[in-house]
Order: sequence, then structure tokens, then C-alpha cells
Amino acid sequence: MPDHAHSSDPAVQTQLDRLAALSPGRDILGLERIAELCARLGNPQLQLPRTFHVAGTNGKGSTCAYLRAILEAQGRKVHSYTSPHLVRFNERIRLAGQLIDDELLAALLEEVLDQAEGLQASFFEVTTAAAFLAFARIPADDCIVEVGLGGRLDATNIVPAPAVCGIASLGIDHEAFLLAPEAGTPAEPAVRIAWEKAGIIKPGSAVATLAYPPALTEVIAARAADAGTELFSEGRDWFVRPDADGFRWSSAQGSVAPLLRTAMAGGHQARNAGLAIAMLRLAPEPRPTDEEIARGVADAFWPGRMQRLGEGPLTALFPTDRRLWLDGGHNPDAGAALARALEGQAPLHIVCGLLRNKDALGFIRPFANRIASFQAVPIPGHEHHDPTDLCHWVQSDLGIADAQPCGDVTDALRFISGHRPAGDVLICGSLYLAGVVLDLNGEPPV
Repeated sequence: MPDHAHSSDPAVQTQLDRLAALSPGRDILGLERIAELCARLGNPQLQLPRTFHVAGTNGKGSTCAYLRAILEAQGRKVHSYTSPHLVRFNERIRLAGQLIDDELLAALLEEVLDQAEGLQASFFEVTTAAAFLAFARIPADDCIVEVGLGGRLDATNIVPAPAVCGIASLGIDHEAFLLAPEAGTPAEPAVRIAWEKAGIIKPGSAVATLAYPPALTEVIAARAADAGTELFSEGRDWFVRPDADGFRWSSAQGSVAPLLRTAMAGGHQARNAGLAIAMLRLAPEPRPTDEEIARGVADAFWPGRMQRLGEGPLTALFPTDRRLWLDGGHNPDAGAALARALEGQAPLHIVCGLLRNKDALGFIRPFANRIASFQAVPIPGHEHHDPTDLCHWVQSDLGIADAQPCGDVTDALRFISGHRPAGDVLICGSLYLAGVVLDLNGEPPV
């Protein structure tokens, strides 16, 4: 699925147009092209500060946000590389705590694209090389790198042994790329996904993980053993326990004393924060204090993940007592996390758009009993499930009678405002759709 990026800065847009024209311009796995591209650039991936590498099907972006917030609460300068962007391409590259500015972004992309001539490098490979080039040139104390797709063959895996690897929630997604037949790899889909994600583990790296079913834990532990390291796993080595209006983090190696509270909605965020804390417990000194951990967890924010929309043109369509939520989850594992986050809440009015390569019913089914009405919308600029088809599926397969296709998000919200006078609203199904919503409501990530 090709990425799309636009900028109001003409110099950046010139380079984004070059980026969009790359062949093949789609998800493509393998380290040969990124290795050659980095070599042409002087191997910037070998010049990074202390690095944290995070893989996972869901939750890896939130884990990176917690890592960055805690490290910054410690007073450290932190680079981060995440994907996709929601509104502005600049969101992918954060330098010493700040989004990359347009002037530097345009220059870096031009330099990397010039060096990429003849390589048939992908959009993500060029972007990754540009991020590493910036990280190598601009001083910082730490570097956080989020895997783009899979792990073993993802372009970010060109980094040498990180200080700590983290593996977040695991589920089935990107089957066409991660489950393609390959000799010597696990056949069972969930195990294969875990095996691919664990491909970021390298000799010399510590590894923290969430808790998984035994078969998945075994395959990750085997890959760790091959690299000469052991897992620091949730449920065995470290624990997250709900308490009052927050949670506690504990481990055999020591616990965090303060009660931890996160502003990010959903019970799954305590586990994402817990994984970030586990990674920092494994990191070389200096490590954050308990008070710095508590402050970082409280300050962390990751846009488009059960985000309550603030004042803007979209929320102005509703009275102030009706809340509008936004979540970019798009696969069955994310749907299950949404279901847990919505437990105990009154049913919501759903606005949903899904890319054509996503399991629509697999995503929606877990929270179907929380749906008061369903509005299906297209995703501008991307191949998506037809809204009429989405409505037919939720009516025939999930028994949700109140379902209607709408022309776009604004139309869907106007329909709900005019015809469904009570209840909160959740816009979900795609990070690309989340970007459209944040742009329309005047809330671009900063």
C-alpha cells in the first residue's frame, strides 16, 4: 500500500513528489537496498546514540511515545523515527525532541534521493535512510526507532545491535508480506508473525516483551537464545497491575514506587507503558528514577489512539457534552483492544473507513456490541473497502441494522448530529483516516 505525503513547503513537496514516484512505491521487504543506500551515505546507522528498537503489530507507536516521554522527563535529548505520519510527513522524524523542520527535511530527502538513483529503493527505505542521516549528524542522547513492517526484513533492521529491543502486542496484519511462503520459516500464521517481529533481536541487545500465548513466546525466546540473550517478559519477569485510577509496575529486579497514571485512554495503554518501563530497566545507565518514570508516563501522548478530539470544526457539529473519539486501529488485534477500552461505556456511533487489504469484519466484530449506529466512509487517496459493502457486512454478519454509507467523515458526523441526538462518537479503522480527521479538526500532531 503506497504512502502519500503532501507539504505546504514547496521545497519539501518537490522531494515528496520524487519520493512518491519511486518504484515500486509499495511495501517491499529486504535489507539489500537499504544496506546499499546507507553505504552510499556513509553508513549513518552505525553512528546513532543509544538506541531502542520497537516491533509489534499494535502498540509499538504508543510504546515509543512512552519511551520518549520518560527519557525526556529524565532530561535527555531523544531522536525518534515512527510511521506512518498522520497529517505532515515531518511527524516521522523527531530530532532531539522536535519535529524536523521543513528546510532540513527538504535537504535530507534531496541528498538521500540523489544517492538512491538506480537502486529501486522504496518510499520507506528512503525515509529510513534520511532519518538515520539526521540522527547521525545531530547530537542526542538516545534514539527510538519504530519498525515499519514485520521486523526481520524491515528497513529499520539495518541498525546494529540496539541497547534494547521491545516487542509489543502481536496479531495478524500485513499477511501478504509477512506470511508469504519462505523455506525454513514457521507455517502457523501467528507464530510466523512472532518469528518475523523477533528478527530485530541481535547479539548484544536486551529484549523486553509483552505476554503472549506459549507458542509465540517459545519462538521469540528461541530467537533470543540464538542471539545469546534472554527475554524480560510480562507475566513472568515484570507485571502491570491496575490500582485505583492508575496502575503499578513491578518486577523481581525492583518496582516503580509511585502509582502510575496515563492520559492515554484504554486499559491496553498500561501494558504499552509497562513495556517501555521494562525496556528502560534493561538499558545501560543512566536509567530514569521512579519519579521520572511517573512523570513521563503521565506526559506521554500518541495521536490517533483513542484520542478525544478537542475544539475544532468537527467537534463544533455537536454539543459540548457529546465526546468525539479517534482511533487509528485497523486489524483484529486492534479491534479487540478497542472492545476492552469500550467496556462499560454506553454504545457509540461509529464512523469507520478501512483499507481494502484489511480484515473489515475481523476488526469490527470484537466491539460490535458497543455500536449504536454505523457510518461507513471512504479513505481519500487510498484503496479502501466500499462503504456500501461495509454497511452490508455489518448488517448481514453482525446484525447491526442501523448502518449507512456516507460520502466522507464530515457528512457522517453531520448525519449523526442531525439524526442520532444522543451518544458519543468514535471514528476508527485507519491511521490514514485518522490523519484526515486531525487535519479537518485543526489538530495536527506537534
